[in-house]
Amino acid sequence: MKKSIWLFISIVGIFIVLSGCGKDKYTAIPINEATDKCAICNMQVKDDAFAVQLTTKEGKNFKFDDLGCMNEWISKNGIETVGAEFVRDYNTKEWISYNTASFVYDATFKTPMAYGIYSFKDKPSAQKFIDEQKKGKLMGPEDLKNHTWERAKGTMDMGGQDHNSQAHTESDSSMHMDGQKGMHGQ
Repeated sequence: MKKSIWLFISIVGIFIVLSGCGKDKYTAIPINEATDKCAICNMQVKDDAFAVQLTTKEGKNFKFDDLGCMNEWISKNGIETVGAEFVRDYNTKEWISYNTASFVYDATFKTPMAYGIYSFKDKPSAQKFIDEQKKGKLMGPEDLKNHTWERAKGTMDMGGQDHNSQAHTESDSSMHMDGQKGMHGQ
C-alpha cells in the first residue's frame, strides 16, 4: 500500500513537471488602440506593423509605437529586466519574437517615430522586401545592438495624429544615444 502511494505521488509529480515544459512563458498581448500609449513617447500605439512590445521578467507589459522607442526603454531600464520582446511582421502583422525576426533599415522608410526599421518573420521575407523596394539594409537582432538609432527628419509617420507635448520631436533624434549603445548593447 505504501509503495502504491509513493508511486502515485511520483507519477503526479512527474506529470506536473512535464506539463510546464514546452509552454511559452511570455506571449504578446493584443493592442488596444483606445487605451495603449507608447511607454516612451506617450503616443497612441496603433494596431499595425510598427507596434512592438516587451514583457519584463516580473510579467509587466510595455507597448511601443516604434522599435526605436523599445530600444530607448531598454537603454534606460536594462536588458536584464526583460523577459521577452515582440515585433510585428511587416507583411502579416503577426506577433513574432524579436530574437528570431529579421529587420530592414533605410533612413527613408516611414515609421511612427522615424527610426526607419521594418520587422519581418524571416530573412527571405526581408530580402524580398529589399529586392522589391530596391533599397534597405538587412539586419538581424545582433546587428541592431550596434545600430546608431538615429531618427530621420521628414520620415515620421504619425498616422494623422498631432504630436503630444511629451512625445519625441524630430530634433531630439539622438537624445538617448549620448554614450549609450543601441538595443541590447548594455
